[in-house]
Amino acid sequence: MASTLLLVSFPSHPQRKSKITASRKLMLKSLMLAKAKECWEQEHEEREAEKVRYLAERIPTLQTRGLSLSALQDLCRELHAKVEVVDEERYDIEAKCLHNTREIKDLKLKVLDLRGKFKRPPLRRVRVSADAMLRALLGSKHKVSMDLRANLKSVKKEDTEKERPVEVGDWRKNVEAMSGMEGRKKMFDAAKSPTSQ
Repeated sequence: MASTLLLVSFPSHPQRKSKITASRKLMLKSLMLAKAKECWEQEHEEREAEKVRYLAERIPTLQTRGLSLSALQDLCRELHAKVEVVDEERYDIEAKCLHNTREIKDLKLKVLDLRGKFKRPPLRRVRVSADAMLRALLGSKHKVSMDLRANLKSVKKEDTEKERPVEVGDWRKNVEAMSGMEGRKKMFDAAKSPTSQ
């Protein structure tokens, strides 16, 4: 229906600009939209006319004037019978469509299985307790509730403070012990001597 304008720039001519101006592009776009709207309206009118023609062909006009009560009842029974037939057909068509959609879905899954690509469902984060996890894994075998803190050893704070004795010593001995190379110790001693003089 509506055609589009394709502008291509070639890499050999990077400065090449479009020969169509912006106003011309806008005018062409508005003309294409107007033509598309006109085609859509025409198609809509054709559908409505086809619908009216089909209904006039399928549904005859009812003549209820001058009919007796029994004739009207017979007409109503006849119309109800036709409605029932149409409802049965509609139900059958819906059932066939549902069956076909299920079959198409199954065939798509089989095709995916044959290709080896599986569509993964979107996963959600769920908080699960340890009991619920064991129940899910073990089923009815798991009856004991799991208390992870019950088996822990209790520790008193006083014991931990007694275990760490505080040592106070000469810091110079500590520096000499920590210096691994003799050159560093000499540099340290050299740095110390000018300040003391």
